[in-house]
Amino acid sequence: MYRPEIKVIDCTVRDGGLMNKWQFDDKFVRQVYEALAKAGIDYMEIGYLSSEGMFSRDEVGPWKFCAEEDLKRIIGKSEKKIKLSAMADIGRIDYDDIPLKENSSLDMIRVACYVHQVDAAIDLAHHCIDKGYETTINLMAVSTVGLRDLEEALGDLAKSRVPIIYLVDSFGAFYSEDVETLAKRYMDSLPGKTIGIHSHNNQQLAFANTITSIISGINYLDATLYGIGRGAGNCPLELLISFLKNPKFKVRPLIEVIEQQILPWTKKIDWGYFIPYMVTGVLNQHPRTAIAIMESEHPEKITEFFDQATSVS
Repeated sequence: MYRPEIKVIDCTVRDGGLMNKWQFDDKFVRQVYEALAKAGIDYMEIGYLSSEGMFSRDEVGPWKFCAEEDLKRIIGKSEKKIKLSAMADIGRIDYDDIPLKENSSLDMIRVACYVHQVDAAIDLAHHCIDKGYETTINLMAVSTVGLRDLEEALGDLAKSRVPIIYLVDSFGAFYSEDVETLAKRYMDSLPGKTIGIHSHNNQQLAFANTITSIISGINYLDATLYGIGRGAGNCPLELLISFLKNPKFKVRPLIEVIEQQILPWTKKIDWGYFIPYMVTGVLNQHPRTAIAIMESEHPEKITEFFDQATSVS
């Protein structure tokens, strides 16, 4: 009924923070942390690792940095209840700003890169491994990558020490056939490594594509509470947990924290399926233009956005 190798990573604070500059207060983050632990989720991605010289705390919240003092406030004085992860973008973190694992509450660092940054990503991931962390490399926007470039990137990743490689549908452009095909290619090219999936919901397919990835043998699964995330959002965690049928997972704590902490955010920020996000997904484009119209004074002008996006002139 279930595959014990599957691990679930919640990205609510990290990916959801892209919609509000990580301005979640401690109460929000702590309740998400407690709920995920009660639900049996394997990892909580609590934010980004970034160098403070590159960003201002006047503009972004603490979960852009995941400093140890901020993590400690969430964990409290009791034993940590769930593994914690943070994402590191190439060029936004200095190696010296990554503490040794023994001095950090983080368990995993996930390195995010584009295909042309694979060499730098491997170097950063190896640095994190040497400091004691679990690591992944999340290869972003592969829907835009040519076959030769993808094969070269996967070949380099195969020779690395990084144990987990992610297939990322950054633009929400994939259909189940794409996921099935790419999952096989990743597994064939990366023998001995574990494959993960991170889906966006531009075409209402994040959950369906995650299911397809499971059937295809992918074992690390990203999701967020109520699908909160950049633009169209992500695979909803509560749907995924309900599907997996693993008795270690409990859905009720997720429903409770959605009611108490996520639903109030629906009145402040817009994520999920909207026509502009659909358009960029269908066109395999970065959602920045859709986000801009959604944050403008006239988000209802969707026909005008469609005409501009699809114009050949």
